[in-house]
Amino acid sequence: MTHKKPFEIARETLKQLTARKMAPTPANYQAIYSEVAGVPVDPPFPAERLRDIAQALPTKTPGQQRQRGLLDSAIGQLNWDGVKNALMAYGGFSPPPEAPALPRFAASAPAPLEESPSPAVSAPALTADFFEQIARMIEFALPALGTDDARFTEQTETLLAAMRQPGADVLAVKLMLGNFSHRLSFAAEDQAEIKGTLLKLLHLIIENIGELSLDDRWLQGQIEALLTASTPPLTLRRLDDVERRLKDVIFKQTEAKGRALEAQEDLRQMLATFIERLSQMTESTSTYHGQMEENARLIEQARTMADIAPVLKDVVGATRTMAHDSLTARDELRGMREKVQTTEAELVKLHRELDRVSAQARHDPLTGALNRKGLDEALQREVSNVRRKDTPLCMALLDIDNFKKINDKSGHAAGDAALTHLATVAREVMRPQDTLARYGGEEFVILLPDTSLENGIEAMTRLQRELTKRFFLTGTEKILITFSAGVAQLAANESGPDAIRRADQAMYLAKRAGKNRVLGA
Repeated sequence: MTHKKPFEIARETLKQLTARKMAPTPANYQAIYSEVAGVPVDPPFPAERLRDIAQALPTKTPGQQRQRGLLDSAIGQLNWDGVKNALMAYGGFSPPPEAPALPRFAASAPAPLEESPSPAVSAPALTADFFEQIARMIEFALPALGTDDARFTEQTETLLAAMRQPGADVLAVKLMLGNFSHRLSFAAEDQAEIKGTLLKLLHLIIENIGELSLDDRWLQGQIEALLTASTPPLTLRRLDDVERRLKDVIFKQTEAKGRALEAQEDLRQMLATFIERLSQMTESTSTYHGQMEENARLIEQARTMADIAPVLKDVVGATRTMAHDSLTARDELRGMREKVQTTEAELVKLHRELDRVSAQARHDPLTGALNRKGLDEALQREVSNVRRKDTPLCMALLDIDNFKKINDKSGHAAGDAALTHLATVAREVMRPQDTLARYGGEEFVILLPDTSLENGIEAMTRLQRELTKRFFLTGTEKILITFSAGVAQLAANESGPDAIRRADQAMYLAKRAGKNRVLGA
């Protein structure tokens, strides 16, 4: 007797079938399986013959119908013991010969206990409809598994064709499904590992970019948004929201960088002009000094006023030119300085706008509440405060009731508006020190510092009452928004995420208890 595990025996059986080039029929599979497992080879199960016999059996009484259903089920499971038991019990349910037909009014008479109808009267039928549903389920799952494995793709197409074939061979389909599920497990594991590895690589790349740009606050905001978006569970809505925010940040950053380059160019031009004018002024000053020295020499040599007049004229002209050049340089430099100051003011304005947009990387763009990244930071801050001051901290996790119905009935725009409505009412009811965060989908988390469990439950109950007073309007229709909530108080040595998980469990129990209620954890 071998000590191999069943899945190892099945894998070796498939290898032997392939190596021996044998058709994957039930008989061949059973023979090789018994050989690999070291067990006696049972004779082939005559399912078709037994099924013909079962079809020929009469089903005139409820007891016969029940045993016929059990017999069909045992044949479908290739179970000899079940067939034997069903046939042995079948003989005990023959209709009595003296009761050919009862009038309709006699149908209300009590029936024998063993002939009472039972839920097991008919076994599940492997109909073409059933096979079609399984085939569609397989097709829906295929996009998530990729198309890299050509053998798996071929095996899937063969299975789908066999299941959709009229009068499909149940045993053959069963064997093919077993082989398919075996290979499917490997394909699913591969895809999960590939996804996990890609996410790790993406995180490494993003974190590396962040390490290379420690001084760029705007880029840091984008990196944090990307890390948040690439944290499981991934949803298309989260990715779309982050993409929209990042595009806004990238646009603002590009504009700011453009203006910064323009300001740098203006400063460069002003400095070049200043150096040029300074050089000219130095040259003019040197010329002027030379002229003044020459004029002073001429004045010393002059004997009459007629000799001095031309010299004075040169002095006045040189002085006027010198003054004009100085005023021109001053005006030009002043204009350049004003231009640079204007550019700097615009740049400061752009920086402030970019800071504002980057800060949105921590907020949900739809409701204005904190997103998961912002919640993590707020939670860390509040837990640290609790540890320092030894004060209570409550966390409430609330989930809108029947949110899917709102989306299905009124559209996703109405669903988004409902989320915004809840966030707005919550902010109005909350205290200034409380924190509201969107946890995901229609779930919100509220951090309640300096609040005991009892007071936290009361706070959530007040929010429920306020929502009943303020109907949500979609078009002309009034919709009452309710939510189920769980509240947990942070315990000693408990982490914030663990407390939120306890609140989540309490919220789930509130849903199960009938919704629109608050339970403590």
